Amino acid sequence: MSDISPTQSGNGMLAHLGHVMKENPVTALSFGLFALFVLQAFFGHWLVPYDPLATNSVRALEAPSADHWFGTDQLGRDVFSRVIVATRLDLTISVLAVAISFVIGSVLGAVAGYWGGWLDAVLNRILDTIMAFPLFVLAMGIVAALGNTVENIIYATAIINIPFYARVVRAEVNIRREAGFALAARLSGNGHLRTLAFHIFPNALPPMMVQVSLNMGWAILNAAGLSFVGLGVRPPTPEWGIMVAEGANYIISGHWWVALFPGLWLMLAVFTFNLMGDGLRDLVDPRRRT
Repeated sequence: MSDISPTQSGNGMLAHLGHVMKENPVTALSFGLFALFVLQAFFGHWLVPYDPLATNSVRALEAPSADHWFGTDQLGRDVFSRVIVATRLDLTISVLAVAISFVIGSVLGAVAGYWGGWLDAVLNRILDTIMAFPLFVLAMGIVAALGNTVENIIYATAIINIPFYARVVRAEVNIRREAGFALAARLSGNGHLRTLAFHIFPNALPPMMVQVSLNMGWAILNAAGLSFVGLGVRPPTPEWGIMVAEGANYIISGHWWVALFPGLWLMLAVFTFNLMGDGLRDLVDPRRRT
């Protein structure tokens, strides 16, 4: 029996990634847009031409020009610089919130789906309670109670996303716990936890990846919505929701660029994550690697 080296495994994953992108051009487009947002998040502070917090009342509400590509806002701040720098904060909120909800929801759903019984009944009642509330209203309540800090926005967004992962994992594990490969794994000496973690759970990942992609876009919208109603990130921090809220007051006076460009970046980010779902599913699906 031959061993597979880490280099061979890595090359195999890269080859599979290349195959998925070549097979679906939309997936390649979404991954390219995602890479663009990641570059903005990591290097935005060094790429922008102006300090995103620097004000200049003399040049307030200037239209887009060669000096200010996206114009300036009501305080004379460069809109382009603020939009690019805001990418880091919005992506951070989205990624951390989805990661927390993914881990907690996966564990709860896997345990409930595999063992069932009273664990399953209790989990379902908790999830029903969370989903009984309008999710954005619940997020508003959590942030209002805990305080509108970035950490609390992440926690609130994670809490309202947990039911999505818990329900998906519970259904997938419940279907596969008596499948032939799961029974074979237990008969070969694997314990229940090992069977669940290494044999059943990987087969539940493909539909979860679609949910991850959708929730990342929704998490950005949720954070922007909280900022829009005054419960999110506090000014003058660059954040897409705050910028849209501030710019909405100037649309009627003809200064459309103040709200348009942060709103456009927000829309493009959500569009990117929605497109990534199928590609992520294909990447983690064990059946697609053969």
